[in-house]
Amino acid sequence: VCASCGIAEGDEIKLEECDACKLVLYCSDKCREGHREQHRVKCRKRAKKLRDKILFRQPDSSFLGECPICCLPMPLDATKSSFLACCSKIICKGCVVANVMMSNGGDNCPFCRGPVTSKEENRKKMLKRVKANDPVAMRQVGFKCYNEGDYDSALGYWTTAADLGDLGAHYDLGLLYRDGEGVEKDAEKAVYHLEKSAVGGHPLARYALALWEEENGNMERAVKHYIIAANLGYDDS
Repeated sequence: VCASCGIAEGDEIKLEECDACKLVLYCSDKCREGHREQHRVKCRKRAKKLRDKILFRQPDSSFLGECPICCLPMPLDATKSSFLACCSKIICKGCVVANVMMSNGGDNCPFCRGPVTSKEENRKKMLKRVKANDPVAMRQVGFKCYNEGDYDSALGYWTTAADLGDLGAHYDLGLLYRDGEGVEKDAEKAVYHLEKSAVGGHPLARYALALWEEENGNMERAVKHYIIAANLGYDDS
């Protein structure tokens, strides 16, 4: 029944859950709004429990997944993988080396087999991938802007990539808002993006959350984050 007016669900009456806590049902927006004050405390408490249940679940693997060529787990160390500008794939360095050895110098992309081109041509290809709404390419262009000190452009690219579901972009945004680089410091936005990334299996985002909780004296929560990041292979945790 509706938590506000008590009407029962029927053929003509459809009830909807409270979006936050999933505990109660409402028949209309008017009932939802009218019951808000009475329901607020219980709702927040339950919503926090639901959020923590998702947040502290151990992911099956890191957000990087497997190398698309050899299907081995991708290394967490970014120096042991390569981004291919022509097709926006990230592959392990082992497959890069194998391609060089098998093709007498690696004149073709290890994944799409397209010809290896100059840096300028690679940049054009990457921008084509950005126009095609490729979130990985957007994150890479955003990272290039960030390294050049263009924080506004980095924010734009990472925000779009995050909206498209890129967990690395969520992590980068979390750090931007945490440190206030090019944006005003915003703890709420920083935690939101870091949590989005951590739930998807980003060990560095998980580690950043652990440090955050430790600094705020929440040691039990910090330890949970450290353990999950360590299980994902992040040695610092």
